[in-house]
Amino acid sequence: MADFVNDYWHWFIVIVSLVSILILFPFIYMNRGNRPSGDPETMGHVWDDDLEEYNNPLPGWWFNMFVITLIFGLIYLALYPGLGHYQGLLNWSSKGQYDEEMSVAAETFDPLFDNYALVDIRTLSTNESAMKTGERLFANYCAGCHGSDARGAKGFPNLRDNNWLYGGEPEQIRISILDGRVAVMPAWGPALGEEGAANVANYLLQLGNREHDKTKAGAGLQQYQQFCTACHGVDGTGNQALGAPNLVDRTWLYGGSLETIMESIMNGRAGVMPAHKDFLGEERVHLLSAYVYSLSQEFEQD
Repeated sequence: MADFVNDYWHWFIVIVSLVSILILFPFIYMNRGNRPSGDPETMGHVWDDDLEEYNNPLPGWWFNMFVITLIFGLIYLALYPGLGHYQGLLNWSSKGQYDEEMSVAAETFDPLFDNYALVDIRTLSTNESAMKTGERLFANYCAGCHGSDARGAKGFPNLRDNNWLYGGEPEQIRISILDGRVAVMPAWGPALGEEGAANVANYLLQLGNREHDKTKAGAGLQQYQQFCTACHGVDGTGNQALGAPNLVDRTWLYGGSLETIMESIMNGRAGVMPAHKDFLGEERVHLLSAYVYSLSQEFEQD
């Protein structure tokens, strides 16, 4: 059945495309006409008393352009894919062109990345020329989420500070880029309810020495100990081995207002950092890791 459907659409596209082009040849030819020698023929339509529509033939250059365009369309469809499953006489495909360009790029640039891969990340992060290349990699593959300045956005970490969910050491950064990360903050709304979430949120504000409701924070202590300490620790400083954020500082990935904290507690969070190993390869990830590491070192110097 699947083969029948595929064949049907193949021939449908072929017939409709070719007939649509071929039928235009006689249509264009019929409109060529012969320029009258006497008074021009009109179509009998008159506007504003004396404005008439003439029945003149197409100008020669216009007619020729139509014919050339139709011939070009037929030649194009003969050489390139465009008629169902037909691949064209040149056997061209966008994938084939992409693979060819990637092959040329690999031949040109792979030796450079191989050399960078021999240098440890800390040392590589001080290589100005390498970091310019790393910056271009970051702009192409990371800026969409973390921003062109690497300062992140709501739900996407700032890579220029020293607040790391999974650790900011070179190897930890490399693993994050290489294998990706999947964060799982469970939804505690069913267990805590809105009142319980408000209590815990106020307790977290208290841990961070921020404005809070003392009564609700006091009630939230026990609930925090029951539901949150396993990941975020007794003191709320988090656990980088799990990717559990520090809840005491003022760095909040999704926002630190009372309402946003309650939303995180009630509904949970599920951030995903995609793995780049298969796409970029270990050598490019090595260089990219050095660039990301260099950003946090700039923060320390500031």
